[in-house]
Amino acid sequence: MKPSLLVLIHLDDASRASIEAAFDVIYAPVPALREAAIAAHGAAIRAVLTNGTTGLGAAEIDRMPRLELLSALGAGYENLAIDHARSRGIVLVNGAGTNDHCVADHAFALLLAVVRDVPQLDRATREGVWRDHLPMRPNVSNKRLGIVGLGHIGAKIARRAAGFEMEVAYHNRKPREDSPLRYFDSVAALAQWSDFLVVATPGGAGTRHLIGETVLAALGPRGFVVNVARGSVVDTAALARALAAGTIAGAALDVYESEPEPPQALLGLRNVVLTPHVGGRSPEAITASVDNFLSNAQRHFAGEPVLTPI
Repeated sequence: MKPSLLVLIHLDDASRASIEAAFDVIYAPVPALREAAIAAHGAAIRAVLTNGTTGLGAAEIDRMPRLELLSALGAGYENLAIDHARSRGIVLVNGAGTNDHCVADHAFALLLAVVRDVPQLDRATREGVWRDHLPMRPNVSNKRLGIVGLGHIGAKIARRAAGFEMEVAYHNRKPREDSPLRYFDSVAALAQWSDFLVVATPGGAGTRHLIGETVLAALGPRGFVVNVARGSVVDTAALARALAAGTIAGAALDVYESEPEPPQALLGLRNVVLTPHVGGRSPEAITASVDNFLSNAQRHFAGEPVLTPI
């Protein structure tokens, strides 16, 4: 008999088919279905598949007495009740490393789009506006790139920056002994040094509004900020004020505090590029994430150590 798995996130057909081959799946990717699924099947559920944004709370965990495996499909797990799950002896896993390349690619796509003004140039071209009537935009190459969060994704962003002959520095809670890159002990100091600031730090209470008024002022009127981390890391109201006042030159966000609703304070601004939290989504990344989950699950239910524990 296959273990019972509660899935709290949207999956494409191929991913669902792969998972259903190994589990008795209860599919509840929206809040109304989620509550009903836990009420009806909580006593039988042995595993949950979610992500960092959707999460799983302590009260929900307590309604699943047989729960033994809790997985975040991607790398983030900020809204999972980690401590409570551990107190129950539940094994915790995530998808660390499965979509790093995709997110790093998207970070650079956003950086290029906002610095080179690609969306506005596309619109102008469609309206018949020729280049002589448009402002010139700065290079991306040979500039200073600051990375907030030099984890797996941040390190891959740095490697891509090398191809643009950029000078790269970073901020973490502490320096990485394995990195030759310049370290700044505060985000504000890194921002002041940088032409472009890319945010790739984990979400959660410890990084909420890490990028706020002080950091944006330090980045300055020629600076650009890109966020591929979590929406909570950037203070949306402060960012809107900075963009409107010219405190910074532009911003590109794949994540924002109001998601899945668009950030209303930013929609009317010309100098912002927005995408709907797709930085980690590609056929390759989703396949790798699902395969990683299935490998973790297979090992767990066989009594073996999991591959990517939290």
